[in-house]
Amino acid sequence: MVLASASVSHLPPGTSKWNKIEHRLFSHIRMNWRGKPLIDHETIVSLIGATTTTAGVRVRAELDRACYPKGIKIADAEINDLPLDRDDLHPQRNYTLRPQA
Repeated sequence: MVLASASVSHLPPGTSKWNKIEHRLFSHIRMNWRGKPLIDHETIVSLIGATTTTAGVRVRAELDRACYPKGIKIADAEINDLPLDRDDLHPQRNYTLRPQA
C-alpha cells in the first residue's frame, strides 16, 4: 500500500458561490453537456471529464461510489493529533495531511 499526503485548501465561509474559477469552469461544463440527456451518473461524469477551455484547462472527473457513514463524531483531541503541515498562507484553511506510520 502506498501512503500519500493530501493537501487541503478551504475557501473562506460564504465565498464558494462567488469563486470566479468555479463560475468560469461551470459555464464550460454547462456548454459541454447542453442538449444532452443527463440520464445517469456515468454520463454526467463523462461529460464533465470531457470539458476543456480555450485557455487549455482540462477537467478530471470521477464518480466516487463509496458509502460514507453519517453522524461520526471526532473528538477535538483526535483532530489536534493529526499530522498536519500548515501552509504559510492562511494556515487555518490551507494544510497538508501527512500519512501516519
